[in-house]
Amino acid sequence: MSAPMANAYDPRAVESAWYDWWLKEGYFTPELTKDGEIKPEGLFVVPAPPPNVTGSLHIGHALTVAIQDTLVRWNRMLGKTVLFNPGTDHAGISCQSVVEKKLWNEEKKTRHDLGREAFVEQVWKWKEKYGDKIYSQFHRLAASYDYDRAAFTMDPKLSKAVRETFVRLHREGTIYRANRLVNWCVCLNTALSNLEVENKELAGRTLLSVPGYDSKEKFEFGVLNEFAYVVEGSDERVVVATTRIETMLGDTAIAVHPNDERYKHLHGKYVIHPFVKRRIPIVTDDIAVDMAFGTGAVKITPAHDFNDYEVGKRHNLEFINILNDDGTFNDNGGPYKGMKRFHVRRQIVEDLKAKGLFVGVKENPMAVPVCSKSGDIIEPLMKPQWWVNCKPMADAAMEAVTKGDLKIAPKVSEADWFRWLGNIQDWCISRQLWWGHRIPAYYVKIEGKPVDYSDNENWVSGRDEADAKAQAEAKYPGEKFTLEQDPDVLDTWFSSGLWPFSIMGWPDKTADFEKFYPASLLETGWDILFFWVARMVMFGIKLTGKVPFSEVFCHAMIRDAHGRKMSKSLGNVIDPVDVIEGISLEGLHAKLYEGNLDPREIEKAKSGQKADFPKGIPQCGTDALRFALCAYTTGGRDINLDILRVEGYRKFCNKIWNATRFALMKLGSDFKPNASAALSGNERLVDKWILAKLNNAARDTNKALAERNFMNATNAVYQFWLYDLCDVYIEAIKPICDSTDEASAAQKLTAQNTLYTCLEAGLKLMHPFMPFVTEELYQRLGRRPGDKIASIVKSSYPVENTAYANEQAETDFDSVFEVVKTVRSLAVAANKKKDGVVFIQAEDAKLTTLLKAEQGAIQTLAKGMKEVTILAVEDKTAPADCTTAKTLKDTVTVYLRN
Repeated sequence: MSAPMANAYDPRAVESAWYDWWLKEGYFTPELTKDGEIKPEGLFVVPAPPPNVTGSLHIGHALTVAIQDTLVRWNRMLGKTVLFNPGTDHAGISCQSVVEKKLWNEEKKTRHDLGREAFVEQVWKWKEKYGDKIYSQFHRLAASYDYDRAAFTMDPKLSKAVRETFVRLHREGTIYRANRLVNWCVCLNTALSNLEVENKELAGRTLLSVPGYDSKEKFEFGVLNEFAYVVEGSDERVVVATTRIETMLGDTAIAVHPNDERYKHLHGKYVIHPFVKRRIPIVTDDIAVDMAFGTGAVKITPAHDFNDYEVGKRHNLEFINILNDDGTFNDNGGPYKGMKRFHVRRQIVEDLKAKGLFVGVKENPMAVPVCSKSGDIIEPLMKPQWWVNCKPMADAAMEAVTKGDLKIAPKVSEADWFRWLGNIQDWCISRQLWWGHRIPAYYVKIEGKPVDYSDNENWVSGRDEADAKAQAEAKYPGEKFTLEQDPDVLDTWFSSGLWPFSIMGWPDKTADFEKFYPASLLETGWDILFFWVARMVMFGIKLTGKVPFSEVFCHAMIRDAHGRKMSKSLGNVIDPVDVIEGISLEGLHAKLYEGNLDPREIEKAKSGQKADFPKGIPQCGTDALRFALCAYTTGGRDINLDILRVEGYRKFCNKIWNATRFALMKLGSDFKPNASAALSGNERLVDKWILAKLNNAARDTNKALAERNFMNATNAVYQFWLYDLCDVYIEAIKPICDSTDEASAAQKLTAQNTLYTCLEAGLKLMHPFMPFVTEELYQRLGRRPGDKIASIVKSSYPVENTAYANEQAETDFDSVFEVVKTVRSLAVAANKKKDGVVFIQAEDAKLTTLLKAEQGAIQTLAKGMKEVTILAVEDKTAPADCTTAKTLKDTVTVYLRN
């Protein structure tokens, strides 16, 4: 490099140009042999988790990239064929919501005003304009993706895989249609899978705001409302309790235990509904009813409760839906028709009181189901939807782990895997959206026959309409019919579940599919082990006959320094770009106004930011952030991220920078390193010692990365650079490197070559964690004769070298350095910063010989000592006027003259 080296490390300058150069040179493209095959060193493939196309970089993305790219760069430097395949997800619900809001804000139009085709066109335009923003953010994190293979879940290639999967699984019966209870989000107007529902735990009575209502309105949750039904033809009352009193309008039974003496006389009788005058049977059920709980009588609403649904099936009850899709009550709501559900909740209590049927209210700890996307309260609702029978596929996914075909780490995530898959339920894959993969299922409308969209038998599937028509003709020979495609789209996780093989071109047998599938590693947060990972494994085994990757590594969830979950209202959300670039406290405050926090939450968040970041966030750079996130990765479930620790690694980058800059000065502009890093035979003890430490660092780092122990890996490299190379070796060789004495020229050259070897290998060891600063310094270091490798990206990663292993040299110089540390301690205690006089005496001749041989190194490293004397073993007269200390298990005495 021609530009002079700056006096101090500046991450902005160092990180400004290397990434574009790496891309231009094609360093992230998988390297094959001359005949186009996988290299003999092996194959390493990582299908990067596709972030939402609506998303922006958050600290979880930074952790994902730090871990994945560290492994990718390491394997690339080990000489393997490496593919790191990026992509983005179409994010059905989130993306449609963003564009709908934009459409309303700018034109005061809804998607229905545009129509489906025009609205979807608008979403595509939005995607083309903003959808690739996430890639520029990944550039900042130095992710070494092969962008030529970047995929989008709505691309034609991936869409073909989605249609193929649906058609195959539908025709074999794994996908089927059924009218069942779904998790309905009124706000988004779509069904959700169980995994998209969060349970909000309430300790008791709680007033909550609900999306779609006035922000000042609060509704009561966390209570049991008790009310009475009157038995038909009598004054007798049966008291029941419910947490959702508005659903009583859909009650079609009261269940009692068959052995409950209190109700035996009512078996087979009826109660009368007070508002819709429906006769409601009293049924007996020993599964649904606990005699000891409450009154022992349970209201049954089969069309609006998952437990009651099963009761309804067992007793062949009427399933009465009382809700419209928008959360208002329909005709079955009687006098409450047209009212919103939580307004009915409030009104029905008053009306029951007026009739003398309201008994009372009790506090009730409970979990309220909430939409993870909108925050709306979920309603169980009967809907004809498409479902996936998951159990056979789940069994195969569990067997893959049991047999060892798939490894899941850490072990706690493996336990979660078996627990969840062992209790898996069928998966609702229909979503009432327009943006996404439209379900390739067609209803066959036979002329003259009634229409029943819930009947699975009346549907066919097809890769296109012609394929579906052929299926219908074969199923209904001679009948006149028309086809009507299902307007719904598939759950986004359906297409994401195909990711490892759809990006490779499946169902076609492409070259990429043949070479790069199955993948090597899937790395992600443990929180989406079931959303995504399990579905990829189930689909992979089912559709390709292979586990889609051999290893799953689940990283931790990032919390703030106090262990709190990151939340905008707490002001503790950390944007990784702010860590990379730095941001003032005022800048952090300003970003709070970009979201949708109310004024009170903004003030609370400001207070949180002021407490945690009183001076803002310092500029740390990408390398320090990546290294910190890897160092934090211990295999635990949570990371409590402290920005001060990240800043500490930024100072470590500066240490590496200054050490390399100093070393380059000591090497001199005319220095030419040896053609290889082999030992010359002229190495002194300190040279042998540092090469042994380098060997240990290489061995330990490779072992830790192979074991996915990122904390140990970062620690090994950090220890070598900071405590071995910078603090000891570079200091120890200063005199010899500064020497102009011809007699010591050979020793000087050996020291310079050893220093070069350590710098070269040390930068390579560090590169997977800190790609930018290591490339910058590697380019300034210069190459060995014959070394044509243009970038550290393509260099060879240091591995264990038995020629460097030297336990005796380690032991001997470690002993010397223990003596040095003792001298330093005495000097500090005595406040002797210069002109110190030291005497050292060992108890045996061998150690004395060692210390005499290293007398110069001791004086250099101890610093501030003008005179160091090694006393003979037999010298029995202690030096006068000295402070003393023992070291090396009391076998050496150090004297510092007062």
